[in-house]
Amino acid sequence: MNILQLLLPKIESFHFLGYWIAFLAVLLETVIGIGLFIPGSTIMLFMGALAARGYLDIGDLLWFAAIGAILGDNINYFIGKKYGRKIFTKGFWFVKPKHFKKGENFFENHGSKSVFFGRFVPSLKEIMPLIAGIFGMKRLTFMTWNILGAIGWSLAWVLPGYFFSKSLDFVKIWLTRAGLFLTIVIAVFVILYILKIFLVRKGKQLFSFFFSIWKSIKQAIIENEEVKGLVKRHRTFFWVLKKRLSKDSFYGMPLTLFSIALFYVILHFGGIVEDVVNSDVIVSADVRVANLLAIFRNEKLTKIFLWITLLGKWQIVLIFIISAVLILWLREKKYCIPPFLLCVLGSQIFTFTGKFIFHRPRPGVAIYPESSFSFPSGHASIAVVVYGFFTYLLIKMSDSWQIKVNAFFTGFILIIMIGFSRLYLGVHYVSDVWGGYLVGAIWLIIAIGFSEYFSYKKEATGYQNLREKLMTIGIIVVSIALYTIFSLNYEIPASPKDSREAAVKVRDAMRIFKTERSKYTESLLGEIQEPLSFIIVTGDDQQFIKIFQQSGWVLADEVSFLNTIKLAYATFRKMPYPSAPMTPDFWETNVHDFGFEKSTELNSTRTRHHARFWKTNYTVEGGGVIYVGTASFDSGMKWGVVHRINPDIDTEREVLYNDLMAAGNVNKAEKYQFVNPKMGSNFSGDPFFTDGKLYLITVKGE
Repeated sequence: MNILQLLLPKIESFHFLGYWIAFLAVLLETVIGIGLFIPGSTIMLFMGALAARGYLDIGDLLWFAAIGAILGDNINYFIGKKYGRKIFTKGFWFVKPKHFKKGENFFENHGSKSVFFGRFVPSLKEIMPLIAGIFGMKRLTFMTWNILGAIGWSLAWVLPGYFFSKSLDFVKIWLTRAGLFLTIVIAVFVILYILKIFLVRKGKQLFSFFFSIWKSIKQAIIENEEVKGLVKRHRTFFWVLKKRLSKDSFYGMPLTLFSIALFYVILHFGGIVEDVVNSDVIVSADVRVANLLAIFRNEKLTKIFLWITLLGKWQIVLIFIISAVLILWLREKKYCIPPFLLCVLGSQIFTFTGKFIFHRPRPGVAIYPESSFSFPSGHASIAVVVYGFFTYLLIKMSDSWQIKVNAFFTGFILIIMIGFSRLYLGVHYVSDVWGGYLVGAIWLIIAIGFSEYFSYKKEATGYQNLREKLMTIGIIVVSIALYTIFSLNYEIPASPKDSREAAVKVRDAMRIFKTERSKYTESLLGEIQEPLSFIIVTGDDQQFIKIFQQSGWVLADEVSFLNTIKLAYATFRKMPYPSAPMTPDFWETNVHDFGFEKSTELNSTRTRHHARFWKTNYTVEGGGVIYVGTASFDSGMKWGVVHRINPDIDTEREVLYNDLMAAGNVNKAEKYQFVNPKMGSNFSGDPFFTDGKLYLITVKGE
């Protein structure tokens, strides 16, 4: 009762309910038998991500998770001590005697430490406390290892979710310039390749293992007396359920799975449509991602992604569709042709209708103009439909596990690369591509469903003779040759000569802010960050850079692969790098144009003064371009790779102001109450506070 009186005053909002959800999830997952159905580890990973976003306190969450694990283990310990050998020999619910035997062997090998180590093994974490109780481990010894294991397990599952979510925006923002961009792309391919190799070598055994576990669980459920009684009382329901899960007919398990998948994808598509219509979070990130990707571009990568994007162009797609129809005809799989053509036609009608309804303009940073509207992406939808169906056919027609795995990864990577090429070339937003993928998935499921239906009625035959094999190879070679010829001769449509808006003249530089939101910098997802602290009016970019250099500030290097390696090395060795690159920041959806920094007495990249500025589209009457920016101070490192920002951004504002004044280039300087005093956090989660004041500085002319 005293505990309740202590906790009740703290239950002030839904946030606190999250701690109890975490507590119960861990407790129930730990309890023997129940834990089979509770994904407590996954829930804790998710809760850690919520803590990173400020919905939960990370310290409190860890305590609730640890206490839940401790109590759950003690319940198992009590059960083992109370019922002991009876459970060991007869089993408990779905936990069979062989599971206890495995736990006994583990206990014999590790002794009392098995309580700690067993906590980290999914198949043993419920059993080890039970074994400890059965074999009479002393309560004090058990509690010691139990508490250590529970705390360690909580840290192992909560912190990865927390740090991943904390660093997500940072990771997205850090990917800049072609060299670093290409490095990340290659790294992703290496990871996928390693995963593919693993599945080729161990995939069959892995799937067999999970299938055998499922069969055991299924058999245990069927043989359970309570389940048998339930089946007798509801014969009609279980008869229908049995029919739905039958593998003997297409109307059983196949139709059930196709229906669930189709319904699931349709729900997701409805969600993305709602986001686009309501201008939700993903839409607010669209423009920023487009602007960020624009600085990745270089001529060679643009050519590569143009070749990739042509795989979704209607001329190339038509060639591959005709080739696929001919091959299916030769392979005696004519029943696949109507579903394939239906899904191609259906996806394109669906996509065209969506473009007509939503009338969403293309991104303003596109490399070349497109005549149609933006949402959903036709290239993304046709990629899923055509290359997804090709992947399905290769998997279905092959008897080799290795070929099946290779076909899946090849198709998956090709579809992803076509969609990403649309983002890199700037002709689509992220939500356009995701919407296109979902449209394609809807029709791909329908096509595969019909193909499977027809295949249940008719057994397919393989190649008939060598002539047909050679014809198939010939069709493929001709298709690739036509694609190559088309790509070599394809010319990018001419872009408008100058898509930028003409400069706008204003009398007062303070009047350029149309909304309250435009007074703040933004994260990649559009979340408000620090307010602007400077408006500088000067002649042009060269003069703007010059006044900073004369004030002792250095223009930051661009974020490239070599500069990133140089920065990492300098940070690790605590060496100077006066022009180290900066992570991009956003204002009015645009990445900052200029970064300046000044070394501290430590002369290390770990601590530095830095400022980010944006060139606006405004000039003042009488001459002078308007630049806006912020200043902050890197006070150290966190997590080993991220700078920690000093929360007192006002002090850094004054440092930059004093340096500019000392250089003697300022013609006029005024200080305004720009926004209300504010506290918040930046893109990497560091807190800040400010009085909301801003300097308006006019620089002397040349």
